[in-house]
Amino acid sequence: MGNFKRILKAGWINFTRNGVVSAAAVLVMTITLSVIGSLIFLQAVLQNSLEGIKDKVDITIYFTLNTSEDKIFSLKGALEKLPEVKAIAYVSADEALQAFRKKHENDYLVIQALEELDENPLNAYLNVKAMEASQYEGIVKFLEGDSAKVLGGASIIDKINYNQNKFIIDRLVGIINGAQKLGFIVTAILILISILVTFNTIRLAIFTFREEIRVMRLVGASRAYIRGPFLVEGAISGILSGLIAMLLFLPATLWLGNKMTTFLGLNLFEYYLQNIWQMLVILLGFGILLGVISSFLAVNKYLKA
Repeated sequence: MGNFKRILKAGWINFTRNGVVSAAAVLVMTITLSVIGSLIFLQAVLQNSLEGIKDKVDITIYFTLNTSEDKIFSLKGALEKLPEVKAIAYVSADEALQAFRKKHENDYLVIQALEELDENPLNAYLNVKAMEASQYEGIVKFLEGDSAKVLGGASIIDKINYNQNKFIIDRLVGIINGAQKLGFIVTAILILISILVTFNTIRLAIFTFREEIRVMRLVGASRAYIRGPFLVEGAISGILSGLIAMLLFLPATLWLGNKMTTFLGLNLFEYYLQNIWQMLVILLGFGILLGVISSFLAVNKYLKA
């Protein structure tokens, strides 16, 4: 315990005594952690955008004329039991007619044609949303193969607009998969670059203590005792950098939340406040880990010399 206290004290002394280089290390690590934090926000914006796109994609099941609501709701209940189905909305024939009239309220010819009909030409339908865009094909196969069995008779389905939407759904699946892969690759590259820059900065800071390390080795100090203060110094740099990065995100997300919410589709300031503790843990943890590992590797060079 006595050695541990001395290591902590020596680490703090090293950090404060080597002021300019320590400040440079903190600055570089702050930039590194800011990049990591920005990637978290970017992933949130990307995920929110993809969710928005997915919510706009669905398939519509149209039913034959005079199909009873009981049969439609029986099929709806069977669909709701499928794990792939996220939500189902039932639209009656009357509601479909009202929506059609509203959509074409400025088209005189269409409205006039409707007025001349004695009955509602539109069918009831179900709007089905899947958990994932790639699952629509499985839902359609269920409808084509098992819906009649569920209802115990002939199929009541007139048509499904999946084939019309298939191209859009396939493109959406490709965009989502591509965006996720690209986001992972870009994140990995930026983090790797940040780690290399941070490592070189901390190695420069430890370079100024190379003679002290050699002297301590000559007098018989253990490797752990020599290495300890530098690991503490790296951890201190990581903690300060994480706190500074979190403080910098406060005004940045506030400004972006006020100015860019419509463009980004997500209020970054609200996201920051909702996830502040998770982000703090991530940035502090990554900062400490980065500082300690960089210090460990840099000191090892002189311990082996």
